[in-house]
Amino acid sequence: MKTKIRIKRVYDEPAASDGRRILVDRLWPRGLTKEKAKIDYWAKDIAPSNELRKWYGHDPARWDEFKKRYFVELDRNATGVAALIDAMGKNCVTFVYSSTERAINNAEALKLYLERRT
Repeated sequence: MKTKIRIKRVYDEPAASDGRRILVDRLWPRGLTKEKAKIDYWAKDIAPSNELRKWYGHDPARWDEFKKRYFVELDRNATGVAALIDAMGKNCVTFVYSSTERAINNAEALKLYLERRT
């Protein structure tokens, strides 16, 4: 995969350098209008399941296990992953997420997953 993936909180100001902005959360971010979010594609079908998201709870001690479980979910969702890759195109994309946790979130895990596939 040649596409450069950036990660950014959906609440941070959109920038032209973001390229295509892809929301990778299952739920729409609270208090944010579609106009302000400037989302080009909502990849809710590849977001972690509600059960996994609730189990993880952004607990740093569960990060490695969260990634393993999330990668299994992604492996079982070839159609959703293919749709995401198609939506990404060939240029820069920014995965946006709503979590306050900037280092250990599903956008970072998804980026790792896609990088390992190539």
